[in-house]
Amino acid sequence: MAQTWGNFFFSLLDYKTEKFVIAKNKKVGVLFRLFQLGVIGYLIGWVFIWKKGYQEAEEAIQSSVFTKLKGVDLTNSTEFGLQLWGAEDYVIPPQGDRTFFIVTNYLVTPNQRLGFCPESPKVPDGFCTSDHECMEGETVIAGHGLKTGRCLNDTWTCEIHAWCPVEQGQTPSEPLLGKAENFTVYVKNFIKFPKFAFTKSNVLPTINSTYLKTCRYDKEHHPYCPIFRVGDVVLWTGFRFQDMAIKGGSIGVGIEWNCDLDKDSSKCNPEYSFTRLDTSDNSNHSVTSGYNFRFARYYKDAAGQTYRNLFKVYGIRFDILVNGKAGKFSIIPTVINIGSGLALMGAGVFACDMILLYMMSKSSFYRETKFEAITKKQKSGKYREKKQTRHHGHHRHDGRHRRVEKQATEMQPLTSVSSQPKNNPERQIQPTGSALKTHSPERKLLATVSFRTQHCTEKQTISPVSSLRTPRNQ
Repeated sequence: MAQTWGNFFFSLLDYKTEKFVIAKNKKVGVLFRLFQLGVIGYLIGWVFIWKKGYQEAEEAIQSSVFTKLKGVDLTNSTEFGLQLWGAEDYVIPPQGDRTFFIVTNYLVTPNQRLGFCPESPKVPDGFCTSDHECMEGETVIAGHGLKTGRCLNDTWTCEIHAWCPVEQGQTPSEPLLGKAENFTVYVKNFIKFPKFAFTKSNVLPTINSTYLKTCRYDKEHHPYCPIFRVGDVVLWTGFRFQDMAIKGGSIGVGIEWNCDLDKDSSKCNPEYSFTRLDTSDNSNHSVTSGYNFRFARYYKDAAGQTYRNLFKVYGIRFDILVNGKAGKFSIIPTVINIGSGLALMGAGVFACDMILLYMMSKSSFYRETKFEAITKKQKSGKYREKKQTRHHGHHRHDGRHRRVEKQATEMQPLTSVSSQPKNNPERQIQPTGSALKTHSPERKLLATVSFRTQHCTEKQTISPVSSLRTPRNQ
């Protein structure tokens, strides 16, 4: 049992390799080479060159955006007359963020005071034909106040308690702040890739203090200037500013950072993109297109009563979207991608094997050549053949041993009876059996030679027969 486990553990140190069969089939060979070239082209061209599969990537970009708008416009309305609009008036919120709003058109309802007035005819829930349809204390759905229980016959709407008068009028057909297209937006963006401890800004360092005051972004001539003209931004989305400014809209400004950190940091620069977000087509007539909201400014008169001016403003909402990806060489993704390419090579081998073994006209011949079946019966037959071979070899060895022994016996010198004394059989020199009991033919041959030498010496020394006789009593 211990020997079995020992053999098992030692077999783990063996190296096993596959047996390859070369099939002289040009069609399958060409197909396999084409598959290999395709895998190599995919691995080098797509994975390593296009997708940079040799790099470790990070998409968890950290960013901060600051915005600043500049520009003024003069408006003239029946409610307020001449009014000068600056950035503090038309930018909401005024401090600037990655989302901000620019007023391009507005509708004002001035001098509103708390009181009782009819609901607007534009509100469907405000219509009535009798007082019981205006239950007291009920809120007008999508309206401006609370119902008082009275139905006003002159307007056929419910009386409400609200800021009166309610909003009236139509949206101007021309933008009141039409010159807003000449306003400028300064977008300052800082980004960081924490994995690589890399930081950068879209504002390139320069010693020219007047550059940021005079430059305007242009993809061809000034790609690193972070100051954008509002009219140009709208135009890059495929729309005209004057059309969008009437009812407003929403624009997404994308800042894309794709940085190859194996190169110099100066090669890492932002790429800008502009798209309209509030509509799915190039039409301003969609019901869902446009952007507006309301806000009020409150005042007090000389008597201390509060009143307000209600503004319904239309404009362009800007959403700054920052995305990025950084990559740097790393051995781990390189090895993984190379391993996946080698695995695809194995898929090619499998596919060609299926074609060769099951789809070709000589598939049975290829299968017999590739697969060798070994049964238990065949193994036992081979074992018996080996055992018989060893047994015959043993018999041949024993026969050789007997022949050598026989030859040694035949080569012994024969002593004549006349030359030997009859009364002294003890002195008759005979080869002992112990001298023939050797374990190898070489030893037997040495014993025979030594016996001959000794026999000749004794024969020369003891020549008289009488001298060999000894008394019996001795």
